[in-house]
Amino acid sequence: MAGVPETLKGRSFTRVADWSPDELRMALDLADELKVERARRRELRILPGRTVGLIFRKPSTRTRISSEVGIAELGGMALYVPAADLQLSRGESTRDTALVLSRFLSAILIRTFEQAEVDEFAAHASIPIVNGLTDASHPLQALADAMTIRERFGTLEGISVTYLGDGNNVCHSLMRIAARTGMRLVAACPEGYLPDPHVFESCLADAAASGGRIDLVTDAREAVVGSQVLYTDVWTSMGQESDRERRLRDLDPYRLDAEKLGLAAPDAIALHCLPAHVGEEITADVLYGDRSLVWDQAENRLHVYKAVLALTVR
Repeated sequence: MAGVPETLKGRSFTRVADWSPDELRMALDLADELKVERARRRELRILPGRTVGLIFRKPSTRTRISSEVGIAELGGMALYVPAADLQLSRGESTRDTALVLSRFLSAILIRTFEQAEVDEFAAHASIPIVNGLTDASHPLQALADAMTIRERFGTLEGISVTYLGDGNNVCHSLMRIAARTGMRLVAACPEGYLPDPHVFESCLADAAASGGRIDLVTDAREAVVGSQVLYTDVWTSMGQESDRERRLRDLDPYRLDAEKLGLAAPDAIALHCLPAHVGEEITADVLYGDRSLVWDQAENRLHVYKAVLALTVR
């Protein structure tokens, strides 16, 4: 593997928009290289002697495991810290916490509710802060999505993607990376579940610059016709459980099933960022079918996180 460039050293990754199109491609290229090197069982000690903190306010499977494994494979040490175990839970400020932890750690990944908490950490820390998921964005997932799509089709420019369901944090980050890399993305969401209009408007500007396209529609069947990628996410996220029945009813027409996959392009793939609720947002025959790249997509979370660390940690 070639030497890691210094361009992004010390930078945070709190949302996809933090990084330029060229920087996002750099991360994807490095993730591809790291995936190859892992398959060859080559040890890459890019982070010797570095300790990376993992602060979690939400439970996790993919984010926690891929982070801990990725840090170890780069020669560093992961320090998992439930937020409830920090003085944050007893009123210490985010600013003070960021300043102190910057003296001990080489980077921090945060999985939390409010985007503002990640942004405040990044504003005061002297080390890279990586967003492991907030209610507003999921940038590492978007990188893994782009990596998976590029692996299958060899490019991102001009690839048609349809997102089905709730215009949530995953939708926001997918729209952004699609807009910055020249993809053509249609988000099919019912009224009341549309993505943040400010995110959508700024993605339109990104798409105009990259030659991509971003559209919003409410007709799921119309949206999937001829699409090369069909993507969905859970309909009821953490904190929305009390609204579950209404959400299931409103989102029912947006289920990723065999009928919609049949309307897509002949080489279309199905993606889901997981965890999946089979029979709700996706059917079993699609999730476990031969056109599903969901498990490659999940694996790629490991490779993109390693790439982000390799690019940012000093």
